[in-house]
Amino acid sequence: MSLTINHNLMAMNANRNLGASYQALGTSTRRLSSGLRIGTAADDAAGLAIRELMRADITSFQQGVRNANDAVSMIQTADGALQVVDEKLIRMKELATQAATGTYNSDQRLIIDSEFQAMASEITRIASATQFNGIYLLNGNLSSDTHIGSGLNSTGKLKIHFGAGNDSASDYYYVQIGCATTSALMGPSFSISTQGLAQSTLTQIEQAIISKDKIRANLGAMQNRLENTITNLNIMAENLQSSESAISDVDVASEMTQFVRNQILTQSAVAMLAQANSLPRMAMQLIGG
Repeated sequence: MSLTINHNLMAMNANRNLGASYQALGTSTRRLSSGLRIGTAADDAAGLAIRELMRADITSFQQGVRNANDAVSMIQTADGALQVVDEKLIRMKELATQAATGTYNSDQRLIIDSEFQAMASEITRIASATQFNGIYLLNGNLSSDTHIGSGLNSTGKLKIHFGAGNDSASDYYYVQIGCATTSALMGPSFSISTQGLAQSTLTQIEQAIISKDKIRANLGAMQNRLENTITNLNIMAENLQSSESAISDVDVASEMTQFVRNQILTQSAVAMLAQANSLPRMAMQLIGG
């Protein structure tokens, strides 16, 4: 290489290497400071696309867990109300058994029947008033076999969505709760004002208890299913998070090695650029300056 004044090729070469090393040093600094291997699409275009899809699924699974937990809370609310209904039905059966015996007169049976009717009214009140987040649970609104979600307010059985997609086989299922009013459980008419009515009402109460137990059993089964779903969603979110981390997160040990290498190269390039910039002065010695 000849000694020239107009073009300092050594300085140009050192400057180019300095720019590359300094850019790589900046990339390593950004990765180490953010903890991300992929900070921009230029780092890994394909990896970025995969990561964003994974992140969307992870957040969807996490929301699905919250949805399922809300559903569990709703079921527990309904089951708690039915537990109170259970207590009322047991008391009603006790009163019907009392009125069915012949040792009471008509006035006494009317007194017994007044408490019986009060219990029946309280069951209907509980069924009509039990709600979760404005959704009435035991008044029959959720007993329909058909779900319609096209309106502002959904009707029919309740849809619990927990998956990342919209597949009926894996992303949601329905909670159906039967009506628990007294008339729904026992029929439209019931009285224990006479011995004969009391005896026939015992059969109605027995059927009401069975109907109530079926509702509670279905709720218990659904709660168990939801709790299993929550466990599975947490596992899927955890494993997907691990995969996303492998794609997106920086390997600190490896990147720190690159950082030190780029730092040394940058410092060397700065030193060599300073030396290369001083080389044209050698020409002055030849000229005699």
